[in-house]
Amino acid sequence: MAAPLRVSTTGLLCLQKACLTRREDDLPQHEAPEAVAALHRTKRQLATVPTLDLEAIGVLQRAGVTERQPFYLGPDGSYDLHLNRFFRDLPNWGVKSENGMDAYASDIMLQCRFLHEARGGKSIWQIDSEDLRAYKYARLHAEDPDDRITGSTWTRTLAALDKWVKWSLDAGLLEEEPFRYVDKTVMTPQGPKQVRVNSECEPGSRNAEMKFLPYEDYLLWRDVGLLGYLPDGGRDPKWRGRNGERNGLFADLLVCTGMRLREAASLVLPELPPLAQGRGDVHLSPAVTKRHTPRTVFIRRKVLRDLHHHVGFERDELVQRKVAEGAYRWDDPFLVRQANRQTMVVVGKRRAWKYSDLGHADRLRLIGMDAGSRPTGPLWLWLGEDGQPLSSATWQSAFRRANERCAAFGIDFNVHPHTLRHTFAVHMLGLLLRQTIRAMGMNEDRHFTSAQIKRMLIGNPMRKLQLLLGHAHEETVYIYLDVLDEAQEIVLSALAEWDEQSAVLDRVEVPVEVSR
Repeated sequence: MAAPLRVSTTGLLCLQKACLTRREDDLPQHEAPEAVAALHRTKRQLATVPTLDLEAIGVLQRAGVTERQPFYLGPDGSYDLHLNRFFRDLPNWGVKSENGMDAYASDIMLQCRFLHEARGGKSIWQIDSEDLRAYKYARLHAEDPDDRITGSTWTRTLAALDKWVKWSLDAGLLEEEPFRYVDKTVMTPQGPKQVRVNSECEPGSRNAEMKFLPYEDYLLWRDVGLLGYLPDGGRDPKWRGRNGERNGLFADLLVCTGMRLREAASLVLPELPPLAQGRGDVHLSPAVTKRHTPRTVFIRRKVLRDLHHHVGFERDELVQRKVAEGAYRWDDPFLVRQANRQTMVVVGKRRAWKYSDLGHADRLRLIGMDAGSRPTGPLWLWLGEDGQPLSSATWQSAFRRANERCAAFGIDFNVHPHTLRHTFAVHMLGLLLRQTIRAMGMNEDRHFTSAQIKRMLIGNPMRKLQLLLGHAHEETVYIYLDVLDEAQEIVLSALAEWDEQSAVLDRVEVPVEVSR
């Protein structure tokens, strides 16, 4: 590959229409390696990359390399043909979302870097069980706590490597499995089932990492960490944060809807429910959801009102100022002449576009137009100080800074965007419990055994929670039943804060027949 395309000796690079830059507010110096890799992007379209002659472009296009396609460069800058073919084949092997492909590519890249730097210059095609064991120890038990990963991240790393092993065996590139696998019996709602797992998996790591916040703790974390208040509720005169209100509003959106980070970060203005409607329903496009499964979430009225205030005042002022400064330089934008909550009309396109057709990269290119056909600014909902769309890495950084600020006041919270998704699930499960009790004519303050709770919630209520969270299988939400076993009082005491959401449960349509 041509030298200008090489980001680092063992880095990731994706072809897309976005600048290869690191804004200070996007990527602090101590950002995790995964986020560093994810931000490596080219600026131009494939066909307009300088130093690539027509023959090289033709090779890439015939190979199926598309925009935002991750690829790996070896330590000497060489292009690993087979490994990059694996990245291109990921959609055919069950990894279809951009987020999933980026995560798998980052995991493989980091493994390749470790092999080269710590295992005698090995390539991934020479890896064995001892290499994997050494990598596991380096990732889970690093000397510096900042370099350690969680059990769930290690589980994802193994999933990426196991997927590569299966693909490589199928393609005839490996003669045998390089890792050791063991048979394990697990309990499922259908009874015991035997599964084959990598011997380096961490038992129980998924459930052990499931964390949530009581709602009162969430408010404290948000106010101190994101909004700049003191723990006693007063204003901190030393607070210099400029985006606290925006960041706090984003956190409120996550905690009241259960959206994943990428889903909330990819919203565009026309998807925002009108305030007058009062329902607060957001129809998440399959183009940005996990496993491309559409679903509807509901925003609490107060949060919806705050969102409209943000869009009409802070965001609008920012965009108008940047337009007046001439700060916007759009490279091949999609100019949107009209848009409603179902479709949009794009200049030069023969038919209206549905949001289900708009993936992450396309949404970044959506530019609104006024009545005089003049560009008015990006339609991406969340913007940075420069008026440009915010990346998921920016939100991760904002949450980390909030944790650090809370720690400075002795508040021991380690909150990630996914923590707020779990928080939503636990509190919503409490609402489901109370609604079920009311329907059965029982006293709400009665205490139940774990077996009674599970009997009441299995079935239609759990299916509702599954739909709200967008999980593929109802069994996935059973982990929140275990949380109720341990924290029933916390859940029930927080229900008063969530009265506005109780009507949401009745609006979630449950299919008559559910395929498992």
